[in-house]
Amino acid sequence: MTVHPFQVACNRHQGDAVDLHVASSYSIHITHDVSDTDTTASLDKYPAKQHARNVASRLSDPCGLIYLKGQQTRLREDSDMEVEFNQRRYFSYMSGVSEPDCALLYNIENDSLTLYVPDFDFKKAIWTGSTLTPDDAMVKYNFDEVKYASSLENDLREWAGVTTSLASCSSEPTPTLYALHKSHLPPVDDVLQKVAVDTLSLVPAMNAARTIKDDHEISLIKKAIAVSTAGHIAVLRNIPRMKNEREIHGLFLDTCISLGSFRQSYGIIAGSGANAAILHYMSNDDTLEGKELVLLDAGAEWNVYASDITRTFPRFGVWPSQESKDIYALVQKMQEECISRIRPGVRFLDLQVMAHSIAIEGLLRLGIIKAQGSGATVEEIRKAGVSAVFFPHGLGHHVGLEVHDVSDRPTNAAAVAASMEYPDTHPDMFPSTSQPATLLAPLLAEGMVVTVEPGIYFSRVAIEFSKKGQAAKYIDYDVLEKYMRVGGVRIEDDILVTKNGYENLTHTPKGEKALTIIREAMRERKEIA
Repeated sequence: MTVHPFQVACNRHQGDAVDLHVASSYSIHITHDVSDTDTTASLDKYPAKQHARNVASRLSDPCGLIYLKGQQTRLREDSDMEVEFNQRRYFSYMSGVSEPDCALLYNIENDSLTLYVPDFDFKKAIWTGSTLTPDDAMVKYNFDEVKYASSLENDLREWAGVTTSLASCSSEPTPTLYALHKSHLPPVDDVLQKVAVDTLSLVPAMNAARTIKDDHEISLIKKAIAVSTAGHIAVLRNIPRMKNEREIHGLFLDTCISLGSFRQSYGIIAGSGANAAILHYMSNDDTLEGKELVLLDAGAEWNVYASDITRTFPRFGVWPSQESKDIYALVQKMQEECISRIRPGVRFLDLQVMAHSIAIEGLLRLGIIKAQGSGATVEEIRKAGVSAVFFPHGLGHHVGLEVHDVSDRPTNAAAVAASMEYPDTHPDMFPSTSQPATLLAPLLAEGMVVTVEPGIYFSRVAIEFSKKGQAAKYIDYDVLEKYMRVGGVRIEDDILVTKNGYENLTHTPKGEKALTIIREAMRERKEIA
């Protein structure tokens, strides 16, 4: 829904509205939904304790201890300047803590979660402010106990001494200390020699737990999406007077920071014309003049949780050519058909194959692909790798603490290539990021959040390469040349798998709604002038 100047509403419900002014050279005035992006709106404490239980339920030792080390303060190489702090995601999942130099222990038998914060440092307090105290942390976070880091080694020794003598743990010869990696083990050699050390089981256990999002996590993703939506709308309202891709980048970033999101989930992709055909284009410094379409792939982060949104649109709110309009309509159909089939028990790989089939049917109608005199079927064309020339990436991925979030099984594209059922969904010549789209990946389940992001691209590099393979006989390169100026079209939304279907968490305007915003903004500026 578009109102004057414009309204951002990313939930199905409406909250009280408040006016926010985004500080930028574009002087954008936002009527904004408090329920989604008000930085003062409080959430319940991050459910760290329940997350610890989720992980422990997937480990074998009922008397084990989980040790996690948070991200440490680091300096840039050959510099006295600090690297920007970004919390380790596994630590975030079991803590919700956003401060550096912390650690945690979770005693599985006692169901006790303890946070260790840096000891008071007078010099640091003078320069950067006081660090988190145990009392402050108990109020802010969901822990049974918070201590200073200087207590950690003694607590580990006490656990190792007590646990090895407990009768309830007699089924195990020694208790298990779980850590993510060998490099993450605590520096207490006497403890490590006394207990069993497991650096293999924790990652898959945490991956499985992280795959299914709880209500709190979903609320954080929704907030990230709401902020991102404000950024996308700001760009739509100003794109007609922009001259360079960097203005898109700057305005999106400006809007997100003004609304309380200081970090992006990934590097902003603001590609125009041929740059839109580069999947992870991040130069964002080319002229917009003479370009048919703009592709903006950008998502803000909120309390470490990611969003991932892509929109493609013409600069002046009307399709500059029939070719660009037709390609957008094709990608739109690919996305709508795939989203409509999301529900628990669905195999994401099947949706990806369907997206390729829809792409082939559309490209056949446009004459870009030809069936040859033999009348090749859509399946034969797909197996020849033709659609991958124009759609060379996966349909989507999990979203959560990472924009390309983890899953509970190996999900690399090599698993697809090894499959006899879909041996060539991704020919080796093309990169693939199809995390949920492998035969080894689990079926979609309630609580998963995945992207659905089909695209059609006209990459000169991919097209020239295709002339060397079996796909060449199916492509009409003369017709294809007329579409090169389109560059690329991608549409991406974040989808929550629900009990009986799905919820599209992304309410960022797209298609005709996005074009209407561009045209209305142009009319408003003419009236003011």
